[in-house]
Amino acid sequence: MTTRSDSTAERGRRPWGPAVLGVLGLLLVAGAGFAWFGQAPPAKSAGPGQPPSASASVAPVAEATRARWVPGAPRRVVIPRLGVRAPVVPVKAPGGTLTPPSDPQVLGWWADGARPGAARGSALVTGHTVHTGGGALDDLETMRRGDRVSVRTDHGWIRYVVRSVHVYGKGTIARQAERLFSQDVVGRLVLITCEDWDGTRYLSNVVVVATPSRTQH
Repeated sequence: MTTRSDSTAERGRRPWGPAVLGVLGLLLVAGAGFAWFGQAPPAKSAGPGQPPSASASVAPVAEATRARWVPGAPRRVVIPRLGVRAPVVPVKAPGGTLTPPSDPQVLGWWADGARPGAARGSALVTGHTVHTGGGALDDLETMRRGDRVSVRTDHGWIRYVVRSVHVYGKGTIARQAERLFSQDVVGRLVLITCEDWDGTRYLSNVVVVATPSRTQH
């Protein structure tokens, strides 16, 4: 696993701003291509149920396009290993690009994908990384297989167990996007954020895949 390039000593010393937020819009586009770091996203808009494409930049920080609340939408994600208890809001992907909420302590759930606890599909939750610290998913790459993640919906808590943690460079994630973010799989949770700050932009993404725990209590 790769590690982010910024030094720990720098983290938390500067306020959040466009230059330090990893603007993540990274999901798959089935057969429509893959945009990254300044490349234009596909012209085709992602409709309901069709996964968005990916693009990423560091400035300016765009605001997420909010979606309406629906029954079963996630409201909070708890990650004990990271000490994270982050609120979640539903977001859409206009033009095929998914942008997380600008507040780095708030996560975004792709409202046109699977809901947590669904029998099929990837419930995609994304958030910003702040290379100086302060993002809810800053240390997502430190997750390990077997770690626990809990998602609260209006139906109650859904427990997940982490099955894989990978850091993918932009080329690799483009080639593997359809597999990584598939909506045609047994229901699972996918957490995504940026990684590998090079002083100007993020070069990679962390993808954590978790499946429902057999024990839900």
